[in-house]
Amino acid sequence: MEIGDVRQVTAGDCSDLYYVDTGMYETGGYGAVYVIDDDRPAIVDTGIGTNYERILAALEEIGIAPEELEVIAVTHIHLDHAGGAGYLAEACPNAEVYVHPIGTDHLADPSRLVAGTKAAVGDQWQYYVEPKPVPEDRIVEVEDGDAVDLGTHELRVHETPGHAPHQVVFEDPENDAVFTADAAGIWVPEREEIVETSPPSNFHLERCLEDVETLQKIDPDVLCYAHFGPRYVGDDAEAALEEYATVLEEWVRNVEAKRGELEDDEAVVDYFASRSDLGDAWGEHKAGAEAGMNVRGVLGYLDHRD
Repeated sequence: MEIGDVRQVTAGDCSDLYYVDTGMYETGGYGAVYVIDDDRPAIVDTGIGTNYERILAALEEIGIAPEELEVIAVTHIHLDHAGGAGYLAEACPNAEVYVHPIGTDHLADPSRLVAGTKAAVGDQWQYYVEPKPVPEDRIVEVEDGDAVDLGTHELRVHETPGHAPHQVVFEDPENDAVFTADAAGIWVPEREEIVETSPPSNFHLERCLEDVETLQKIDPDVLCYAHFGPRYVGDDAEAALEEYATVLEEWVRNVEAKRGELEDDEAVVDYFASRSDLGDAWGEHKAGAEAGMNVRGVLGYLDHRD
């Protein structure tokens, strides 16, 4: 799959569902946005805003005109998921943006979100664009237990605050699928491997493990990862999600142990950033930057825990 490509999700019994590789961070196979072609067409997440035109092109290829899009469902307000919301709202005048209430003010005025993102991602900011505000009258707040009616499909809302307090996952019962946000980790399809995501400043291990349990209770056939792509798990959803819980726990233990050895946080960050083995999937720069960011998130968690 190349950057900009659109594919129909055929995993399990999915229908009316597509995804596009947005080329996030100029990296293929890292950022996906999903499109549901229904009576009320919807997209799930928006990417970082850079190259949002690829999402509009995907809508066109699927046969959805900009003015026909009605739902922009944002799993959380981290800019790799919500940075394009303002651009897409501007281009799609009849679409409303659905987000957890904690995220409302940040979408309407992204200034504090931008400052926090710059602090978290470091030199990766070069790949971003300044997000555009979303008009307040086009923001719809959703909380645990809510459902967004699309026609044949609906998006059921489940709060998953471990990665961030404003994170939700959207369940699509018709497709027996869940749009996992960052609650189920990062899926690297070419390696069939799940890896951790633990960015600052809100990462919380125990709540992340509770989020895994939430997903296990939903027990979907298909996990739709924003990073990256659909994954068919069928009857093995519980085991697949438990695998991520194990990855996350081991990751936190490893960072904690290395901190005890080196006793200098920057050295800990550099240690893991220089040893990421995901360069073949994402390129050396993105792989190292991702690892460094995830280490900082764990270090912050350990500081608050202790």
